[in-house]
Amino acid sequence: MNLAYIPSPSTGVIDLGPIPLRGYAFCIIIGVFVAVWFGNKRWVARGGRAGTVADIAVWAVPFGLVGGRLYHVITDYQLYFSDGENWVDAFKIWQGGLGIWGAIALGAVGAWIGCRRRGIPLPAWADALAPGIALAQACGRWGNWFNQELYGRETDLPWALKISEGPNRVAGTYHPTFLYESLWCIGVALLVIWADRRFKLGHGRAFALYVASYCAGRAWIEYMRVDEAHHILGLRLNVWTALIVFVLAVTYIVISAKVRPGREEIVEPEGPQAPGAAEAGDAEAGDTESAEAGSGDAGPVGPKPAEAEAEEEDAPKTNGEAETAKG
Repeated sequence: MNLAYIPSPSTGVIDLGPIPLRGYAFCIIIGVFVAVWFGNKRWVARGGRAGTVADIAVWAVPFGLVGGRLYHVITDYQLYFSDGENWVDAFKIWQGGLGIWGAIALGAVGAWIGCRRRGIPLPAWADALAPGIALAQACGRWGNWFNQELYGRETDLPWALKISEGPNRVAGTYHPTFLYESLWCIGVALLVIWADRRFKLGHGRAFALYVASYCAGRAWIEYMRVDEAHHILGLRLNVWTALIVFVLAVTYIVISAKVRPGREEIVEPEGPQAPGAAEAGDAEAGDTESAEAGSGDAGPVGPKPAEAEAEEEDAPKTNGEAETAKG
């Protein structure tokens, strides 16, 4: 009997009057907010305009949710389309089931559309958002805790997760793989932030580093899980996916560093660091300086003193007017 363990919530739904607040959806929403907020800070620091990340996220998030659900339903089709199952459950996203691979893939399509509409390079936007996506995943994984799903093998460790009896699960204490992945994602975010500051990653390499480091952790965490999954050559499908995507991400980093070294100087045409914005700022500054200089040269405006007028009359004139007056 375990004396210490992580308890699971008795329910994944909190009723706020007539409105049910589902823990899984709440974690996803919090994750999206964190990703957009932190991504905006990084985008502005790179020279972009505030609000651009949110504008593009309007395209990326819906595409990502659809992609994540499609990946889950396709790879776990037996949960919805086998005998005795109700295919309508495939649309019940609040019950859990979002594949990060599909979410990133289709979310990138939505982001590409948004970037094209704003004239922004997708790799630069992805680099700014990369740590925020990792933090969003760290938040989203707690949705699995609310649903009591995606846990690992049985264990009696002090941080074991206690699972109650329910559909497709047996009561007991198991490895909290949701917690492992949440902590791993926080580490991935810190790694990308550090590497980006240290090496000035650009042209999508910060995003590729996020993908590679996440896949490295997902492979061993996935290997611990005991929920039903398809296997290929003895390994779970998601393990193979993590390994393949890891290799692709590392390959991209190596090739991109050789082909396009350095970082983009301008990330947004209308941003503060864009050439047009700089010229406009210089013009405004020049006008201000000219106005100040003109006002300083002119001196105070008003009637001239009599002595000053007399001195001007006695002063020699270069056109001979003074000599004519004296003669």
